[in-house]
Amino acid sequence: MAGLRTAKPGGKAPAGQGIHDGQATGMPVVSSESLLALKRRARRINRALAEKYPYAHAELDFTNPFELLVATVLSAQTTDVTVNQITPLLFARYPDARAMAEAEPAALEEIIKPTGFFRAKTRSLIALATRLVDDYDGVVPGRLEDLVTLPGVGRKTANVVLGNAFGIPGITVDTHFGRLARRFGWTQSEDPVQIEHDVAELFEPKDWTMLSHRVVFHGRRVCHSRKPACGACPVANWCPSYGLGETDAAKAAKLLKYELAPGNEALLDQLLAETHRAAEIRMASQKRTQ
Repeated sequence: MAGLRTAKPGGKAPAGQGIHDGQATGMPVVSSESLLALKRRARRINRALAEKYPYAHAELDFTNPFELLVATVLSAQTTDVTVNQITPLLFARYPDARAMAEAEPAALEEIIKPTGFFRAKTRSLIALATRLVDDYDGVVPGRLEDLVTLPGVGRKTANVVLGNAFGIPGITVDTHFGRLARRFGWTQSEDPVQIEHDVAELFEPKDWTMLSHRVVFHGRRVCHSRKPACGACPVANWCPSYGLGETDAAKAAKLLKYELAPGNEALLDQLLAETHRAAEIRMASQKRTQ
């Protein structure tokens, strides 16, 4: 492990009182917590997140590995919502690697422009599609060692594709996952590859993909970067960073986002009642708010 941190298993840290001076700034702190204790606490957090987000899922819309690969590349430095808004037109125009490899750069740029960095992303997508056609007969490979050789594809993107398109366990370390892994004491590292390795030590491979979804869901809804809603957090009892954000329950509730935000109770009820349709329900909800 890159480092362990103190926890208060089974009880919340007092509001406003950090377990270490580093907590006030959100910096990781080293502790003597044993690996076994850390595993037990980490897995309890995972169970609590599973109870809170039984509808957690990949928030990029896709119907096949190629679409997910392209959407994940596009998601860099933008939101999944933005990507989901442009991919229907994108895949209608370029449904497979061969079509995208032959795309006119200007036409592709125009479609993906809302995602930002569109010129660089266009170059990456055309190069990626060309490699798929030349080396893999237009088919997205299902191995990490192959995926990471593709233009614009790193371990994060590869693990997203493996876990969600091929059912191969992987830990997806994006900004949200890295932030929460440090706050939970699962790692001290800022390096995505080291974070992936540290967290992998704590969980069984069968849990990796869903763990990634749950942690990202939690980071987007509750454990925000600047002001986490500690007072409304379902894992506060096991989080060594409790007190970093708002601890008053009423005030914390106002910080919640998406289906957890005040006024979205009907959406939350629907997601909880129909977890198997979570992606469809989310897409419909987003379209209504556009």
